[in-house]
Amino acid sequence: MRRLLKAFAAVALGVWISASVAHHSGAMFDRAKVVTLVGTVKAYEYMSPHSWIRLLVADPAGVVVEWDIELAGMGIKPQQLTVGEKVTVRGHPLRDGRRGASLIDVTFPDGRVIKQEHPGTTN
Repeated sequence: MRRLLKAFAAVALGVWISASVAHHSGAMFDRAKVVTLVGTVKAYEYMSPHSWIRLLVADPAGVVVEWDIELAGMGIKPQQLTVGEKVTVRGHPLRDGRRGASLIDVTFPDGRVIKQEHPGTTN
């Protein structure tokens, strides 16, 4: 019985470690490219392991579209980002062309900048 319990614990630990490593790969983002978006905050979802900014941006034709901006962790506190606020966001876009990015930084109308750190990358 003890051997079975140890084996189960080892398998569970291995699954947990492999899932957490795969989750944080960031391979879906093109770190060689940077997109700059000027828009209005539709929502800010402050959660672990990744927070999200839902940003309404006018496309080149003037149609308002939603971009999903992923944060690495919970680096921006809820009181720092207000729904309805106009901001400029820089991020690494999704490789597949969908409207999404990994946050580099947010610039506010008053000039404040909040930078999102990404381990092992340069911005």
